[in-house]
Amino acid sequence: VQLVESGGGLVQPGGSLRLSCVTSGFTFGAYPMGWFRQAPGKEREGVSCIASSDDYTYYEDSVKGRFTISRDNAKNTVYLQMNNLKPEDTAVYYCAASLIRPCTIVADLNDYWGQGTQVTVSS
Repeated sequence: VQLVESGGGLVQPGGSLRLSCVTSGFTFGAYPMGWFRQAPGKEREGVSCIASSDDYTYYEDSVKGRFTISRDNAKNTVYLQMNNLKPEDTAVYYCAASLIRPCTIVADLNDYWGQGTQVTVSS
């Protein structure tokens, strides 16, 4: 099983980034997917999740209206479009797969994890 995130980087406040998570080794279309983040000195927190059939999404309050999660089951890939980024969004971002339906942002309930991609929002 592999989950490989990409798309992180350094961006100014108000800027945008699109994260991708390419997966292999499991039946991607059967798994709800989630994005999580962990800032230095803080616990990992759930940001957003999406159901396996793309008919349900959930966002943590601090990212509602700014982040959009999506998936392409034909490409075994989940995305996180992040707009109007703020310094407090700075963290390592991880994608994860869980069989909890419709989806979950509880980290302990996820089975497979990527290695993370760094997002830094700073002027």
